Amino acid sequence: MPTITVQVPDDLKRRMDEQDIINWSAVARNAFEKQLSNLEFFKEFAKDSTMTEEDAIRLGRAVNKKVGEHYRKIHEKKR
Repeated sequence: MPTITVQVPDDLKRRMDEQDIINWSAVARNAFEKQLSNLEFFKEFAKDSTMTEEDAIRLGRAVNKKVGEHYRKIHEKKR
């Protein structure tokens, strides 16, 4: 199996070293696999899309606005 090197901040490394029961190589492999799976899924999902980047940005902004409104209403009801 190939070996790769991952750089982490000193504080993170110190905290990782305190958890000697954790197999950090397995954690990293799982994270890499999950990220690649997500990327492959989205590439497959989007491959036949006719949506432009501008369309996606516009849609994202509209969704963010609606989600924000939704949570503001929920928060106001709790007061």
